[in-house]
Amino acid sequence: MKVEQIQRAMSVGVIGGLGAIGSADLYAKMTRTAAKSAARERVKVLFGQQAFDDADMAGAENAQTNTRKLYVFDMLREFEQRGTSAVLLPCFISHTFIDEVQAEVGVPIIDMVAAIRRHLAQRLPKLQKIGVLTSSYVRKKALFEKYFAGDCELLYPAPVMQHACLMRAVYGTTGIKNGYLDGESIDLLYRACKDLLDQGAQVIVPGMTEIATVAEALSARGIPIIDTNQIYAESALSFPAEQVGRSFKIGVVGGVGPAATVDFIEKVIKNTPAARDQDHIKLVVEHNPKIPDRTDNLIGDGADPTVAIYAACKRLENDNADMIAIPCNTAHAFVERIQSYLSIPIVNMLSETVSYIEKRHGDKTCIGLLATSGTIASRVYQQAVDRNSGHNKFGMIVPDAEHQALVMDVIYGEQGVKAGFVNDAVRAKLQRAIAYLVAQGADVIVLGCTELPLLIAQDEKFDVGGKRVPVLDPTEILARRCVALASPQGRKAA
Repeated sequence: MKVEQIQRAMSVGVIGGLGAIGSADLYAKMTRTAAKSAARERVKVLFGQQAFDDADMAGAENAQTNTRKLYVFDMLREFEQRGTSAVLLPCFISHTFIDEVQAEVGVPIIDMVAAIRRHLAQRLPKLQKIGVLTSSYVRKKALFEKYFAGDCELLYPAPVMQHACLMRAVYGTTGIKNGYLDGESIDLLYRACKDLLDQGAQVIVPGMTEIATVAEALSARGIPIIDTNQIYAESALSFPAEQVGRSFKIGVVGGVGPAATVDFIEKVIKNTPAARDQDHIKLVVEHNPKIPDRTDNLIGDGADPTVAIYAACKRLENDNADMIAIPCNTAHAFVERIQSYLSIPIVNMLSETVSYIEKRHGDKTCIGLLATSGTIASRVYQQAVDRNSGHNKFGMIVPDAEHQALVMDVIYGEQGVKAGFVNDAVRAKLQRAIAYLVAQGADVIVLGCTELPLLIAQDEKFDVGGKRVPVLDPTEILARRCVALASPQGRKAA
């Protein structure tokens, strides 16, 4: 899709409340800019503001920003829930922590300082010295240095000018924040600008949105100042809406069963290359052991779990998961019923298992499946084989009635895995079922119920009566696939 097409369908949110004068000015300029664009019929400008008790001197050098961070996050979440394509954040103080909040939301924040830098590079490519009028807090945080370091020299007002003129012009009793957009505030800003020009500044950049509201008045006095609010507004129309900085998140439908959920999460962690906590993948788990039993529904008169599984997936979708994993083989009999109603993909554990067999054990011709009676009756594994490899490549066998009863006892019995029993006695029963399938010609075994790998781990060379047979764990395969998809390379390929 072309950028132009994306632009024509986008809506832009403006966060208000962080400075009423500056945010109102940006909103007005954004609205006028959108109205003049060729895409005005499709560009929507939204404004959002909640009650926010801004500190009298929010821009002071040692100001606290915790309240501001939480406010910005809440506003971003509100715009995200409204389906906004991108958000303008008219507050330079907030742009000092933009990475912190962007990592937690799915709606892209348009970078204000990056927009200013692009504007200057295009319009004034030979700039060597830039004068910056910004708060003491932003100056201390070196926000502008992050974008302009190495390109040109940044100049700031002398300390006396910073406090007596610049900060007073914005935060003073007769300052811009209090509604005084002329008179003393303009005189004070003019003096700060003159100080920058005397230092050799070729252009003045407002680093406070309030100053941009009076840029025209300063320009009328001969100050070479740019309107950063207007530049920021115009940048929204060329912003590629697909840019999202939020961390990738895997959603997990848990509780089906509970121990298998924990096993899957452990395998995701184990398979993630990480040197520190922050290198691991974000997970959100909808742990609902109240989802009706899948096997009871597939082979009996048990309650239909479709709605419960779908509700769990929707909650994960609403919590900004990028994809969904369901560590339950039998639940995949219901996946096709709900996938088309979701905006994010369910990573199909069964299909991934068949693909794994094709890649790692393509010379094998007969798959032995150990699973619940519901999984076997639904034929979901057979369908995965047919979809992924065609009807003729793999054969599939399942236990006879006697050994299937053994498998069900291992899973559902009074002393089975779902009841919390993971011991040698239960493991011996499972090994009897494996031996039966191998004797019937199986040359690869799939542990097709997520409780079974709690007894026997994946083993590419499992010894069955002196014969080496791969015993595969779909939970392990799913975990590895999710880790791969969550990597930057995997997301790009997808």
